[in-house]
Amino acid sequence: MATHLGGARRDHDEPDTVPAGRLTAFVDAAVAIALTLLALDLPVPVGDTTGAMLRSVSEHRTEYLAFVLSFVVIAAHWRAHHEIFRYVGPLSSRLTGLTLAWLFMQVLMPFATRLITADGAFPPRFSLYATVQVLASALIALMIREVRRERLYLTGAPPRALALSRVRSLCLAAVFGASVPVSFLTTSTGAYLCWLTAPVVLAVAQRVQNRASAAG
Repeated sequence: MATHLGGARRDHDEPDTVPAGRLTAFVDAAVAIALTLLALDLPVPVGDTTGAMLRSVSEHRTEYLAFVLSFVVIAAHWRAHHEIFRYVGPLSSRLTGLTLAWLFMQVLMPFATRLITADGAFPPRFSLYATVQVLASALIALMIREVRRERLYLTGAPPRALALSRVRSLCLAAVFGASVPVSFLTTSTGAYLCWLTAPVVLAVAQRVQNRASAAG
């Protein structure tokens, strides 16, 4: 015998899952810790004079830029996760597992940030950072697929919003994924330029998705 809860079909003999609100609160806490760890890794500028302090800041500009980049990236992933879970009612074990895997990528970000600013061969360091973003974005897309397939969304949840979030996640995964081979074939500048195409790719994808929705 089955019952409906939040628009999803649930069996009576299915074990209870953690409510979406509790899982979201856990995600928020873990992401906040990841952002804090990013700040703790920032080098402190030193110098006895203003000029010396400014030179020290300039010497560590790579670390500061990496911090800003990673903060923005984690915040974007967190926002994408919240855009999904605002429509989620019950949870499935698969959705919980996908969320924990996605959360692993977020807490790995401080390490990936330190690695990308460290000394050594650039392509492997860059590729690890980009791969973390690919996996995080792909996991978001898989979460949306699970929510739609198992009908875990709340009654009245707009399917268009979930579809658009999925398209954005797949586009980001594609952009970061494409930058990996570029890092081995060109200079570091060329690899980073791939990431700068993300806003353009997202804008085009959103326009195509909007036209497809209007036509449908």
